[in-house]
Amino acid sequence: MGKRREGAFIPRLKSRGPAPISVKKGTLVILVAALALAAVLSPLASAKPDGLERVAEDKGFLERAGSSLTSLAPDYLMPGVRNQALATSLAGVSGTVLTFLLAYGVARLVRKRGIEAGDRVR
Repeated sequence: MGKRREGAFIPRLKSRGPAPISVKKGTLVILVAALALAAVLSPLASAKPDGLERVAEDKGFLERAGSSLTSLAPDYLMPGVRNQALATSLAGVSGTVLTFLLAYGVARLVRKRGIEAGDRVR
């Protein structure tokens, strides 16, 4: 059942542990969890201005700030959606999807470059 080494008894444990899951399945599980969190928690975010917006407001130059052309969801609200909670949830979900796609693209590019260079990237 166990081995004796210098007076100590070390039992042999047969631990099978949880079955390993594939990278694709693990990635999908994490993505779904992130999307659920974004959808549920986004409407609970503070309505108060963030740090930069607050300073601009306090210093009196917020009105001079122009709208950004790259803002997909200004003020964390999905444009065209009348329900504010739904608009915030959709903005959180779309941000999560865009972040995932960017990370996925970078990971594929790094893996492809590594394989082309002869390195084995796993």
